[in-house]
Amino acid sequence: MVVDVDDHDLFARGLALLLTTNAGDRFEVGGTTTHVEEAPALVESCAADLALVDLAMPPLGGAAAIRQIKRRHPATRVLALSGSDDLELAEQALRAGADGYLTKSADPEVLVAPLLTVAAGFRVLEGELLDVLLTTARKPPEALLDALDSQDLRLWALLARGLETQDIANRMLVSERTAKRMVASLLNRIGAANRVEAAGLAGAYGLLDQSPGECPQ
Repeated sequence: MVVDVDDHDLFARGLALLLTTNAGDRFEVGGTTTHVEEAPALVESCAADLALVDLAMPPLGGAAAIRQIKRRHPATRVLALSGSDDLELAEQALRAGADGYLTKSADPEVLVAPLLTVAAGFRVLEGELLDVLLTTARKPPEALLDALDSQDLRLWALLARGLETQDIANRMLVSERTAKRMVASLLNRIGAANRVEAAGLAGAYGLLDQSPGECPQ
């Protein structure tokens, strides 16, 4: 059973017709709503296995509907749909719990396949969004970057490469005692328990892909 949460009635009707025509043996459209706050109740009343949610629904936005659906009905699969290429909005939907994301510009003839994929328990993402998410995942959080200067980032990269304290001191042009204090301070600020954990974080953030004097972009 499928429900559609979308404030564009024409699109909702067209999608229902598409599913009935091309995949009537797999999907039955149980109902639609144009109001975010009604989404969880609609899912419950229809015992929906799959919810299609438009991301641009005023006033709360589709991400709020997704969050509410997943909180009350975690087993229901959710596919987020967007009429724009706002990848930040798409990322918000995924963080809210969406199991997939497609733009409404997707070819209707191939739309059924992603719906079947999501319904089967897999995730569906358009390539451009996946590239953005992978890039973002390898960047330190903005709050962390704001708290560190270029010297801190250079120290982190040196630390992650396994340099001993004396070698770090030589590279940073400070005494070994000062280098020890700098390392301890850095570990505390990045939330790492030790050098090994700091190296793991550096690898995840892509710091090891840069030269020791280079800062993340």
